[in-house]
Amino acid sequence: MNDNGSGNGNGNGNGNAIRVVPDQAEWRAGFEERVLAGYRAAGCPEPLARALLERALKGIDDWTVATDGAGWIAVGVAEDNGAAVGRIHDLTAPGAGAREWAERWCAEQGAQRVEVRLTGADNAAAATFAGYLVRGQNRMRTVTERPELPPGLAVRRLTEEEYPGWYAGEEAAYVADIVRAGALTPEQARTKSDEDFARHLPQGYLTPGHAFYALEAEGQVIGTGWVNHGFLPGVTFGFSLEVYEEHRGKGYGRAAMTVGEWAARQGGDGALMFNVFGGNEVAMGLYEATGFAVLDEFRSFKL
Repeated sequence: MNDNGSGNGNGNGNGNAIRVVPDQAEWRAGFEERVLAGYRAAGCPEPLARALLERALKGIDDWTVATDGAGWIAVGVAEDNGAAVGRIHDLTAPGAGAREWAERWCAEQGAQRVEVRLTGADNAAAATFAGYLVRGQNRMRTVTERPELPPGLAVRRLTEEEYPGWYAGEEAAYVADIVRAGALTPEQARTKSDEDFARHLPQGYLTPGHAFYALEAEGQVIGTGWVNHGFLPGVTFGFSLEVYEEHRGKGYGRAAMTVGEWAARQGGDGALMFNVFGGNEVAMGLYEATGFAVLDEFRSFKL
């Protein structure tokens, strides 16, 4: 990706000129180790940490890397739902000027907003991007060896006849979550929802590796669950563990998390991962209280 001159002669606020580097080898070695260290600190075993690193490196050959001599800046631009989106992939150069340089570079490439992924509980990076809105988080925890379902709560497989109604409800909730997070318009959110569901559930109810559950209490269905076993090495991904609104506030939220652990063990995995959208403070609080560590946090800023 071309620099278009934006990195030549521009300072970072500390008097050091920022310049684009043609050889990324030195930066890349350090970047990979920093990302790995973040995932290890979040409790990921080595196979999982490296699988997450591989995802983080997607498209790296197209990134532009710059330095001020004291640290690094890695940026790129990609299309997302028809809009050009800038991404700050790495930022170790000190001073607010480095972040401003990255934002300016993205704007010059036509980006309408800029996004950043923070690995693990990186307090320094969180402070650097404090003005960015939190759009979502990936969280994970190791599940207990033999999780026991809470008393009074039963779990069964969702039937194929129940699947269409469940699907419609999940898709509507997903669109609402995307819009609430503030990244996309309702129309863009519906397009993304259609694409994501088609990708994750190409065979619908019969898609291999996916399991759908109904949670029952006092003789009625109080919620549902959807998990994907083997999503990453040793990890079950919880796409949805929902307690219906009329049954919330009764302690079923924590119970649903136990169902997720139970489901992970049913699939032979030792860890459970979730994504939570920004703006969903209730879910974030629940995950925090139940010991789910932040693997990635996604933030964005309108240019």
